[in-house]
Amino acid sequence: MGKKEEQEKHRDERVEETGQMTLERRDSESAIHLLTIIGEIEGHDNLSSSSKTTKYEHILPQLAAIEDSSHIDGLLVLLNTMGGDVEAGLAIAEMIASLSKPTVSLVLGGSHSIGVPIAVSTDYSFIVPTGTMVIHPVRMNGTVIGAPQTFDYFKQIQDRITGFVCSHCNVTQRRMEDLMMNQGMLTKDLGTILVGREAVKEGIISEVGGIQEAIRKVHELAERKKKKNSNSDKRKIK
Repeated sequence: MGKKEEQEKHRDERVEETGQMTLERRDSESAIHLLTIIGEIEGHDNLSSSSKTTKYEHILPQLAAIEDSSHIDGLLVLLNTMGGDVEAGLAIAEMIASLSKPTVSLVLGGSHSIGVPIAVSTDYSFIVPTGTMVIHPVRMNGTVIGAPQTFDYFKQIQDRITGFVCSHCNVTQRRMEDLMMNQGMLTKDLGTILVGREAVKEGIISEVGGIQEAIRKVHELAERKKKKNSNSDKRKIK
């Protein structure tokens, strides 16, 4: 087996195991890391083997490696998630938002619930015309103590989510809360479903587009940062 075949086999195995790969252009030295957030975001509890999950303990180390890599110039995040663990989802969103490398997200089938903060955590975001985003209040499974402190805790979690989202996109906190508490759309729940252009109109997502636009944008941001750093180095030499 030749070197090229070995590299392709390693790449295929990596995609199968982690849903990640590095995109490299032949005509450019820049490399873009591809990260997928698929299915349900798994937190401290393991989900069933039949569930499609994204494990945050796999994602966080990879994001740290991307930040520390001199080879990777940007990050493209593909999302098709139903949401999941709030703490895990916010941890991933905070890590992406704190990267110094240019970042772009693309919402495909959907980016629901805690997937919303992840979608807006990047420098620029896209959503396909048929992509959806479900915005609703925090839910909790299991036994809940019926005390004022419990509702205060729920409110604190809610404020953390809305605060993060509103600080990383163009929707106001009041509008975000209105979308969460909407009673007229979901039959048995509060919340709002935004489809494609509606998410852009609300100021949550930057632009409607697909993989072509997303890859072009992350390369554009990466090249812009390289030029900026190059000019800064020249000024230091002078």
